[in-house]
This record gives sequence, C-alpha cells and structure tokens, in this order.
Amino acid sequence: MAYSETKVVLGGLAHIPIIIGFFYLIRRQYSFGAMLRTGKNALSKKVEAAPSKASAPAKTAAPAKAAAPAKPTAAKKPHADVPVNTYKPKAPFTGTVTENYSALKEGAIGKVQHITFDISGGDPDFKYVEGQSCGILAAGEDAKGKPHRPRLYSIASTRYGDNFAGNTLSLCVRQLQYEKDGETINGVCSTYLCNLSPGDKVKISGPVGKEMLLPDEEDSNIIMLATGTGIAPMRAYLRRMFEPTEIEKHQWNFKGKAWLFMGAPKTANLLYDDDFEHYKSKFPDNLRYTKAISREQKNTKGGRMYIQDRVLEHAEEIFNMIESPKTHIYLCGLKGMEPGIDEAMTTAAAAKGLDWSELRPKLRKAGRWHAETY
Repeated sequence: MAYSETKVVLGGLAHIPIIIGFFYLIRRQYSFGAMLRTGKNALSKKVEAAPSKASAPAKTAAPAKAAAPAKPTAAKKPHADVPVNTYKPKAPFTGTVTENYSALKEGAIGKVQHITFDISGGDPDFKYVEGQSCGILAAGEDAKGKPHRPRLYSIASTRYGDNFAGNTLSLCVRQLQYEKDGETINGVCSTYLCNLSPGDKVKISGPVGKEMLLPDEEDSNIIMLATGTGIAPMRAYLRRMFEPTEIEKHQWNFKGKAWLFMGAPKTANLLYDDDFEHYKSKFPDNLRYTKAISREQKNTKGGRMYIQDRVLEHAEEIFNMIESPKTHIYLCGLKGMEPGIDEAMTTAAAAKGLDWSELRPKLRKAGRWHAETY
C-alpha cells in the first residue's frame, strides 16, 4: 500500500516520543546498575566532578606528608662539658705565682712545694675541674736551643681554688733529683717550679685529661691509692667532699664512703696530713684514712710497709666495696707502684674467687678504675 509523503512524515513524528521513552528507560537502568556497583548515583558524577563556581567549596590544602620518625638522641657522654686544652702549648696562658711554700714537715726527705698561681683575666677563662692536669713550660731553652716542652702536673686544687674565688690553680711538686756519674742532676721543670717566687710569671697550658675525674653521683664510693705527690688529685677530691666552704659553694653533698690509702717514706713526708686528719675527725662516717709509712712501719712479713701491704690487709673490705657499682678506684703516683698494687689486688681477688686480670679491664671499661702514674 502506498503512503503519501505527508503520512510518512506524520507517522515518523508519531514514533519519536516512543523512541525517546525507550532511550530514557535504558539510561535509567544503566544509572541504577551503576549505583548498585558503586553506591553512588552515576548521574551525579559530573556534578561532583565539576561543581558550579557558585557552589564550589574552597580549596583545601594538600595533606601534610607524614613526619619522618625522629632520630634517637645520642646519649650524652660522661663529663662532656669538662674543658680540655683551652690553652695549647704554642699559645699558653700566663699565670702569676701567688705563693710557694714547702709541703713537708721538718725531717722529711727531699723537697716538695705547694705552688699556687693566679689564673684570672684569661680570654677565655682558664677553667678546670678536680682530677685534671695542666702543662708547665719552664723558662729558658733546652740543650738544642729550643723552648722546653711542657711537663704535665696533676692539679691539687678544686675548681674554686685554694681561695674559693675560682681564679687560682695549685700544684704539688717534688723536685726531681738523681745521681748520674757521681753528679746530682736536677729535673728541669720541677726545679724551675720549686724555685719560683710570688709575682713570677709562668706559662701554663691545658687543662687536660678526663681519666681521673670524679663521678657526678653524690652517693659514690671513692677508694684512693696515692704515693708521694700522687696525692695532688686526691687533695682536690677531699676538699670538694669535706671542705665546708666548698660544700657551701657547689652544693655537691658527698654521701658515699671515701677511703684514702697514702704511702710515704716518713711521717714528715705525709703531704696535707693535717687537713686529712681534720676531715676524718669531722666526717668519721664518710672518710677513712690509712697510711703506709715505709721507713717507720713494718708489714706482716717484717719488711717495710708499702701501700700494697695495706691493700692486702684490707682486701676483704676493699672487694666488698668493689662489688658495688657505685665504687670507683683512683690510683696516682710513681709508675713503680703499679706492679705492687696489681700483685696485692690479684691476691685479694683470688681470696674472693675472682681473677683480677679479668676484673680490672671490666672496671676500667665501666669507668670505675682510674689510674695516672708517671
């Protein structure tokens, strides 16, 4: 059957609503399926992706990156703040002698002087702590025409000095003398120091050393083994512990046990003996003072009494103290004293079932064995 052009057009127009409805139905089904899959109306994607300028929310800052984990803080080394080498031998500090007197009593052997220097006015200040040493540059030149090299001496005063003003430094110096080919030879630097007079200028380097420093803990136990001028750092320790003005100044109130073993050839050679006896009388619960006087006392074998003999006598008490991690041992004096001390400690340790050759390195590693011999 033939249709007119008009009918064909009208017929086509009549199907348009049906076609539109069909596409709408398909689109709706698609939107519903997408919503089931994503939990979101797919038709809203365009709206969310491109909101109108009027309704667009303010831009938010990108989330900050997660902070990197903090590096663990390195543990502060003991005595990290202690001054070292403030003044080098090539650029020393110039101190002024304020006093120089004999540290011995009548009838003593040799010559030992207590010498104090004014160290004020430095830039930077010459600061030190108990247990350190300093270098002394003797005046003049050596046999080769060169300046003398510095000699190290243990400091015998606390950081506040003998005058408690914090501007002095004291040494305990024995004049070195020995015989060679029938001639008496005097030590260069020790003789220079022993002959100084108040007002003399002296070149000083340092301070140096951390081997002999006291622990910070007020309840530490301190065992001190000294011969001769090796008493210098021990004097500084004991003044810090028991001198009333010192305690008032630094507010470091020693609560532990201090035990000094002092070796000397004669009673008159016991350096600072009166001071130590005074401290012992004032602080009997905190200080013991044991003397080994070689030419006046006898050991158990009938021989001369040396410091190692005293160590053997008190071996059990000493090792009872060593068993505490709070106990530190300080050894200072002539190098010749070391073998005797080692032998005594070996015997004493064996009595407790211990091996001193193994124990001593452990004590040193733990920072509890301090030795300075010369």
